[in-house]
Order: sequence, then C-alpha cells, then structure tokens
Amino acid sequence: MFNFTTLPPLSLYVHIPWCVRKCPYCDFNSHEAKRNIPEKSYVAALLSDLEQELPDIWGRQVHSLFIGGGTPSLFSAAALDELLSGLRACLNLAANAEITMEANPGTLETDKFREFRALGINRLSIGAQSFNDDALQRIGRIHGRREAIRAAESAHDAGFDNFNLDLMFGLPQQTLEQAREDVATAIALEPSHISHYQLTLEPNTLFHYQPPALPEDELLWAMQERCHEQLAEAGYRHYEVSAFAKTERQCRHNLNYWQFGDYLGIGAGAHGKISNAQQQAIQRRSKLRQPDEYLAQAHGPARISNEQTLSEQDAGFEFMLNALRLTEGFAPHLFSDHTGLPISVVEKQLRQAEEQGLIDWNVQLIRPTEKGRNYLNELLQLFLP
Repeated sequence: MFNFTTLPPLSLYVHIPWCVRKCPYCDFNSHEAKRNIPEKSYVAALLSDLEQELPDIWGRQVHSLFIGGGTPSLFSAAALDELLSGLRACLNLAANAEITMEANPGTLETDKFREFRALGINRLSIGAQSFNDDALQRIGRIHGRREAIRAAESAHDAGFDNFNLDLMFGLPQQTLEQAREDVATAIALEPSHISHYQLTLEPNTLFHYQPPALPEDELLWAMQERCHEQLAEAGYRHYEVSAFAKTERQCRHNLNYWQFGDYLGIGAGAHGKISNAQQQAIQRRSKLRQPDEYLAQAHGPARISNEQTLSEQDAGFEFMLNALRLTEGFAPHLFSDHTGLPISVVEKQLRQAEEQGLIDWNVQLIRPTEKGRNYLNELLQLFLP
C-alpha cells in the first residue's frame, strides 16, 4: 500500500508543439507550422488546461518550469509574457524557480533572447546538435555551424548565465575527430550545461523507415569515451547518463524527473505525474497530441487522452528507471519519500543487482557501478514488473 507522509517536489511542463520543420530523427510531439501559429488561442488553451489541473495540487509550490516543444522560441515575446503572467497568477511559483525554455539556433529565435530574459526566463536549452555543416545537413537541421555558435553567443549577450547546449554523436558518416570537434566547440562557448547523447533511430520517425548508415558500435563507444573525457577535463560533471554540468548547474527540472518527483503537464501531448496523499495514489495523465484537437477540447475533460493509476510494481519500476540514470545515485529514503512505498518492495531486485556488480548499495546511497552504467538496460530489466 502507498503511504505518503510527504509529497515529492512539484514541477510544471508546458508543451508548445510547432516547429519550422520536423527533423527526420525526432519522435517528440512536434508539428510543422504550415500556417500562422495560433498563439493567442493556444495560450488561452494552456491556461484553461492548467486551471482544470489545479485541484490536484492545491497548496503545493512549483519549483521549476520547463517550456518545451517543438520550438517554443517561435512564439512571440508578447505571447510568452501572457503565458507566464497567467501561470504566475495560477501557481505558487517559487521565487527562485528555474524557468527553462527550449530554443533552436536561427535568427528568428536568437534575436528574441533579450526579450525572453526580460520575461523572467532564466535558462535556455539550445538545440545545436552539431557544429559541422555537413552533419547538420545529413540530420535535417535547418541551421548551420555559424547559427549554432551565434545562438550560444546571443545567450551570453542576453544575460543568460545558465544555458544548455544539446549535442548528438553517432551521426551519419561522423568520424571520431568530428565528434570531438563538436564537443571542443561547445566547451569553448562556455555553456553551464551540455547534453551529449547518441543519435538513435526511434519508431515513427523518417529515419526509422529510411535509416541512414550510422557508425559501428566500436566507433560509437570510442566517441562516447573520448568525448566524456573532454567534458570532464573541462570541468563538466557527468551527473546523468547524457547530462554534464558545471558546479551547481544541473538542470533542476530534469533532476526532478529523474528523482521521480511530481509534475503537471499542459499542452498538446503533454504528460503529467501527480502523487495524492489523500487518496494515497500516483496518477499519470496525458493530453491530446494533435494541436487542432487539443485546441478544440482544451477547455474540458476531453483534453485528456489517457489516465493511469500506478500500481506498486509500476511505481517501483518507474522510480528505478529514472533514478538509476543518475551517476551519483540516490539516498535510499528518497525511494520511500517519492513513491510512498517501503524500499523492501524492491529489495529482492536490489540484491540481484548488487550480486551482479551493477550497483553499490549501503544505508546512505544506492548508485550504479561503472558496469551498471555501461549495462543500464540489463540493470533496469531487473526491476520490470
């Protein structure tokens, strides 16, 4: 039985689904803006969506806000101002809340960075992906090396002392030296955070149906090892499978996901997970994916496409699925605090993982070993319901 004596920290995710062009590797809920984006009606839909979610979180403080997409930076500063004003009016948003917005390189977005900073957005996540023009073209990006560099420079110029650069490796025809050059360029631009992850061919993407030739496993391993060494030497701490940060610059919003915190999700295709102490339950909820459908239904219960109440087994697995991505692991009490369950419900699996050398476990800390990080899928399978 669940037994919540306290509730996990709470975050808010806002999804803006439009982008200039759908990338062939992207499996997120994003849609090409083939006509003018209906900013005003979408902001109204988002705020209506949120108002209907409020009874589930009365009295709780929101510690982080993430505006993702799509390409949220396509929205005008005026529309974002209306959105943020509405969110602040509805929510108990912490004074020091981390407010992140995703942005892509390109004049249309970077010219607005100063306006975004003035609205109270205090963190950007910039989708550079690579600084190699040929590589960017092969993965269908609409920007080039020059625009990617300019985006990081614009973030600094606009007063963002906290921003992330997204980088991918294992790109079509990419060499080890090119992967290392991308990391070196990113480091030179002095972001506070770098996300470095491997290109994968996800279902329901163009690359899945028309797969490009990708580097062999041995080369992929070399890219990962050498690039991680570069990042460590430059002072970026590897705190999650694909995340590297300067001191005290970890992404607080994503940390809340990885530590199985709570989050509201508003917008087309957004997902949320909320713990309820009164009902002693954890509920997941997702919204309609298609923007037109969402806009039509956002003001009523039909905006919800799926609801699920987690079982104890589901909650235990989902906690481990997220928390074991953290290289420094987690304190055992965090499991009980954030799932409402005693850690004994996963003790058998923890023992198995320890016997296989996949985790270190003591009264203060549970964390994946180097072997556990290298064979993370095998480790997580032990916790499957």
